[in-house]
Amino acid sequence: MPGERATDITGLLMAWSNGDEEALAGLIPVVYPELRRIARQHLGRRSSDQILESAALANEAYLKLIRAQGLHCESRIQFFALCAQIIRRIVVDYARGRGYAKRGGGMTQIPLDEALIGIQGRRTDVLALDDALASLAKIDMRKARVVELRYFGGLSVAETAEVLGISRETVARDWRMAKAWLMRELKATPSE
Repeated sequence: MPGERATDITGLLMAWSNGDEEALAGLIPVVYPELRRIARQHLGRRSSDQILESAALANEAYLKLIRAQGLHCESRIQFFALCAQIIRRIVVDYARGRGYAKRGGGMTQIPLDEALIGIQGRRTDVLALDDALASLAKIDMRKARVVELRYFGGLSVAETAEVLGISRETVARDWRMAKAWLMRELKATPSE
């Protein structure tokens, strides 16, 4: 992203954080392609029988941003970290709404990428992943945030480090430990 465009994003984010609703209208066309990319990346991991599309996910994230009050984002990376949280909530709410809870219906299957768990083709229930992340957050909130930012938000190690205010090495270490912990938790959870 060119420097001028990044400055535009930062200025629009600052204006939006200060209550300028028109700034959000100007911000979305600039960041919407990135929201779509994140949504496509995330939904590319799910089973093909699901109806939720990347455009719908990006649009729902946009609507939640419009409805949000009092959000404060000072940078592009903080904004996408917020989007990661929103996307996670939308996907989990969608799975719950479709009746894929543990009460016996078919489960929404999302293959976790190799980078997350190290086994190609491994599929897991989005609700089981959400439960595992909630459990991890109780033990170590920072590691859970690293997973959320990297997996749901598509942020790089450097971007995650900037959002969390920690070193890249700490992010890499937390990422490795969280992957191992999640792998163990998800293996213990029946997927069907």
